Amino acid sequence: MAETDTGAAPSSGEVETPVPSLEELQHWTWVMGRAQQLMMEHLAGRWGEAAARAPDPTSFASAWPASSWFADPAKVAQAQVDLWTEGLSIWQRALGGHGGRADLEEKADRDKRFAAREWREHPLFDMLRQTYILVSDRMMASVDAIEGLDEKSRGKLRFITRAFVDAMSPSNFALTNPQVIERAIETRGESLLKGLEHMLQDLGKGQLTHVEPGAYEVGVNIATTPGKVIKQTRLYQLIQYGPTTEKVLEIPLLIFPPWINRFYILDLNPKKSFIRWAVEQGLTVFVVSWKSADEGLKDVALGDYAQAQREAIDTVREALGVDRVHAIGYCVAGTALAATLALMAARGEADKIASATFFTAQVDFSEAGDLSFFLGDEQMELIRQLSAEKGYLDGRYMAATFNLLRGRDLIWNYVTNHYLMGEDYPQFDLLHWNSDTTNLPAGWHQSYLHQLYRENKLVQPGAIVIDDTPIDLRRVTVPTYVQSGREDHIAPPQSVWKITRHFQGPVRFVLAGSGHIAGVVNPPEAQKYQYWTNEEKVDTLDRFIAGATEHKGSWWPDWIGWIRAHSDRMVAAKGARIPGKGKLAAIEDAPGSYVRTR
Repeated sequence: MAETDTGAAPSSGEVETPVPSLEELQHWTWVMGRAQQLMMEHLAGRWGEAAARAPDPTSFASAWPASSWFADPAKVAQAQVDLWTEGLSIWQRALGGHGGRADLEEKADRDKRFAAREWREHPLFDMLRQTYILVSDRMMASVDAIEGLDEKSRGKLRFITRAFVDAMSPSNFALTNPQVIERAIETRGESLLKGLEHMLQDLGKGQLTHVEPGAYEVGVNIATTPGKVIKQTRLYQLIQYGPTTEKVLEIPLLIFPPWINRFYILDLNPKKSFIRWAVEQGLTVFVVSWKSADEGLKDVALGDYAQAQREAIDTVREALGVDRVHAIGYCVAGTALAATLALMAARGEADKIASATFFTAQVDFSEAGDLSFFLGDEQMELIRQLSAEKGYLDGRYMAATFNLLRGRDLIWNYVTNHYLMGEDYPQFDLLHWNSDTTNLPAGWHQSYLHQLYRENKLVQPGAIVIDDTPIDLRRVTVPTYVQSGREDHIAPPQSVWKITRHFQGPVRFVLAGSGHIAGVVNPPEAQKYQYWTNEEKVDTLDRFIAGATEHKGSWWPDWIGWIRAHSDRMVAAKGARIPGKGKLAAIEDAPGSYVRTR
């Protein structure tokens, strides 16, 4: 990057930078203006192509009548005039004048992709970032301006447009990113070679790398809470953790993590571990570690997971000699737990559950969020083909899908830093977990997407049958604690809230700050985020929020207070409360072998 003239005379041997002539200034003025025009035309054209090639395009066409935004010449002409006028303002500013929309300048300044000084110091790159913000802002606004489009189709088009806009950022391309150019010059091209190595390695393994390879190992520096595997089936291992207090609550806790991911999201390290924290609160904690699917699990379905949960509940009860357990279901395991509770209610076994807690779990999929955009006929057929041969869906496919939900942070940020800049990977346990994929049984995955996401059968009484027993969520009356993340993009709060409309027992709903992971994994000592409660009985999420009380920090203390309110009877932490000392012998140390199965 060229240095600015300080006005000092050049020393002997230095070459004075010539002052550009008026003709040269006019030429570069034309170049920048033409570049901006080409960029806007290119982005607008590519957006049209992306929309045309989007899955199920006919579903949009039917919702766009002849009087829609796209068919109104006056609106199209006005949009072009506005875009060009605002573009000229950016051009004028690039030449040292005044102009530009203050709100767009502020938005460009806030965008962390353009936080480096290089984006502002060079007029060309400053113009690029502002033009990009202008065009992307206009493209997103145009989606909201379309007339006659139903909200589901609008949401899908908004998602596609946002993904395209994020992908076309000038920060994602070497020749339009000043940091990449400067880095390449500083390293004499070594950064580009290193970035190419990173990219080729990722292509070889079929997965984007987020964290330094080999930085973490389960049982060594993650998933280290002491415990023993006390039961193993073809579907799961059951882990019991050792007590750290002299007395423990009589009713134990059984956690069902999602089988889409590894269980140790709840045991990343001692400071973040919900499992370790729960043990320290005097709970006897059990966790199910699901097996990553192989050919032998190809026919496993929702009912099998529900039956496995029911079996684990009985195992814990018998092992400790107690009548009831507290149960937690996280994400899809929470969906299965709802089905398990309904099954147990239908069979007269509801009294085996003292309470049920749901972490970001959905049972009603009528407002399921951005994942529903991946469920068109074309995507479903692709999923079927991907899992048909081996009987399971490779976990890398699901990882890529979840990355797409946050493409700017989980895809393009890493493309820029590690492919273009050639930077080293960070050491971050959460990112290691995020990349530690699990395979999914083909039968379960197909039925889950069809019966729940597309047909929403779980909330239809009798529509789902498990072991010859029709289930009905309205029969669930156990005390329930429902946690949702305010910024959750996988299980949005408006969807999680719906569980309160189907269960008939007492429900405590808590809205936590942050999203699907950070909203759950938020230990009290971190003093991060906040949560909201509302003690009034309300029938909508909007009313809950309107009357909610905000509390600083973690919701975990609220939850343990709720648990103790149901039963605070204590027993000595000995005998069966010690892993492997009861009826079930220890098989191996936690975290077990299933968590290492690929």
